[in-house]
Amino acid sequence: MSATPVIPPLFQGLFDDAAVFPPGNLPVADAVPAHRAHRTAWYADAVGPLLCGAGRLGELAAAAQGPGPVLRVGLVLPGGSPELGPALAAAAPFEPAGVELTTRDAREAVAALDLLLPAGVPAAVELPRELLRGDGLEEVLDVLVDSPYRAKFRTGGIVAGAFPDERELAGFLTGCAQRGLPYKCTAGLHHAVRHTDPATGFEHHGFLNVLLAAQETDPAAAAEVLAERSGEALAKAVRTLSDRQVTVIRNSFTAFGTCSIAEPLDDLAALGLLSSDPTPQEDR
Repeated sequence: MSATPVIPPLFQGLFDDAAVFPPGNLPVADAVPAHRAHRTAWYADAVGPLLCGAGRLGELAAAAQGPGPVLRVGLVLPGGSPELGPALAAAAPFEPAGVELTTRDAREAVAALDLLLPAGVPAAVELPRELLRGDGLEEVLDVLVDSPYRAKFRTGGIVAGAFPDERELAGFLTGCAQRGLPYKCTAGLHHAVRHTDPATGFEHHGFLNVLLAAQETDPAAAAEVLAERSGEALAKAVRTLSDRQVTVIRNSFTAFGTCSIAEPLDDLAALGLLSSDPTPQEDR
């Protein structure tokens, strides 16, 4: 009778399932059973909703037909506010777990969400990174802090330019921390520790780095945490977090989209950050 690993509060609900997005690009027909398997696995507490783009909701509805629980789906709207109403209608077969809306106008996005978003459905607003440079970041965060919505920041992609450096990401994180504004991240974070991808040469942020930097309000301090490449050092810092610090971190950094659920879990296990449940597996 072996003990089953359990998900510590720091990582609960952290990994939104972005399997159908690049670079994973899992077919929707395969992503649905895979997500349902995640939701019943021992690590289910770590897994957020299945993310789906507005243009693929019909495909998702077809794949989800038949037996099985209703899917919790996060609606990803790269086309902005015009996609919101149609996407909410197309999501009727699912449990909407959130909306992620990309826009070039934060005020317009907030107005559309205020008008159309059902009560109890959270939302996050993403602006292109080029609009967040200079005073743009401050202006956008000030708009969002006066709304019920989170910010969303892109931390990677399929080209080198999609990855912000430590200073840029630190500016976003600390700007949110100074305002008490929650946020989620997307892309490039499926490994725990900052690293250089040997295949592409891209510099990837680690999700442990981002978690630890989320409690910082000083950009220089946050950038230093984001630059750390030692998994041992990051794991040690995680183990010293108090319950209050964990709450502060997760109230800030709420989730990130990852095309792999296995990779972040494997990294946490390798760093010894998954605790053990003494309840025997056969007693569950």
